Amino acid sequence: MLPPLTDLLEAASVVRLPLRRRFRGITEREAVVLEGPAGWGEFAPFLEYGPAESARWLAAGVEAAWRGLPAPRRTRVEVNATVPAVPADDVPAVLAAFPGCRTAKVKVAEAGAPFGTRLAEDLARVRAVREVLGPAGRVRVDANAGWSVPQALEALTALGEVGLEYAEQPCATLEEMAEVRRRLAAAGTPVPLAADESVRKAEDPLRVAGLEAADVVVVKVAPLSGVARALEVAAACGLPVVVSSALDTSVGLAAGTALAAALPQLPHACGLGTAALLAADVSARPLLPVDGALPVGPARADRELLERHRADPGREAWWRRRIADCHAVLAAGAGG
Repeated sequence: MLPPLTDLLEAASVVRLPLRRRFRGITEREAVVLEGPAGWGEFAPFLEYGPAESARWLAAGVEAAWRGLPAPRRTRVEVNATVPAVPADDVPAVLAAFPGCRTAKVKVAEAGAPFGTRLAEDLARVRAVREVLGPAGRVRVDANAGWSVPQALEALTALGEVGLEYAEQPCATLEEMAEVRRRLAAAGTPVPLAADESVRKAEDPLRVAGLEAADVVVVKVAPLSGVARALEVAAACGLPVVVSSALDTSVGLAAGTALAAALPQLPHACGLGTAALLAADVSARPLLPVDGALPVGPARADRELLERHRADPGREAWWRRRIADCHAVLAAGAGG
C-alpha cells in the first residue's frame, strides 16, 4: 500500500526542532511528518543514513499515516528517563524532566576523549543517576557500540558495581557481544546485555538468540519498517523486548507506544520518553512522561507548530529529494 510519490510529497511537512541539550552529537532534530487518511506518521532517519536504510523509516511513516496502528493491550506505557553524556553535576536537572520515572538510561562511551577519561566520566554520571534514583531505581547504560571487547569488559566491570539493569549495545557486532556476555558470566559480573543497533532487519533477532549475544532486545519502529514488522521481530526473538525511540517527535513516539501497547508482555520500561529532550515539538500535546508513563493513543501534529518550526527552503528541498529516493527503493521492492 505504497502511496504515489506525489501524495507523499503533498502530505509532508519538514520541521527543524531544537534540543534542550546536545544528544547524539546534534543540537537540532530534523524530521518530516506525514498526514494521511489514517492519521499522522513520521519520517526522520538520521542524516547519515542512505536510501536503502532510510526507506524502512519511510515505510513506517506510511504505515502510521495510511494504514493505521494496531489495537492496544494496555492504555499506558512505563518509560525510562534518558540521560545524555552530560557532566555528573547536570544529572539532577536532566532527570527532573522525566517526572515519576524510576528507570534511567545513561549514555556512555561517547566518542572523543581517551577511553580512561571517558570511563571516569561515565562512572561519575552513572553514580549521580544512582544517587538521584536511590537503591530501588533501575539504571541501564547505552554504549551505542562504542567499546571494543576488552574495553567493554573493563567498563562494565566498573559500572556494574553501581548496579545495572542491563547494558545496551556495548560492542558493534553480535559476535563481540556474545564474547562479552560469556566473559562477564565467567567472571561473575552480573550485567545483562541488550542488543539495539545490531537489530535492524527481520533476521537479526534470530541471530541474537542463536549466538546467545543478549538477554534483552531493543526494538524501534522506524528502523524495522513499522509496527507490524516490529511485532514480528519481537515475536521471533524469544527474548524480553524494550521498545525505544530514535529521538522522534511526538508523532513518531505515538507509533512507539502503539508497538509497546500491542506486545503480549512488556517487562521493562521503554525508551519512549525522549520528547523531554526536545525544546519544541510538532504536537500541541507532546508525549511527555507523567508519573513515569506515556498514554497510548494517536498524536496529531499542530499546523501552527508545523509552520513555526518549518525548515528553511534548502533543507526542505533536501528532505523532499530524500523522500523521492526512498519511495523509489520501496517501489522497487528493495526496502521495508
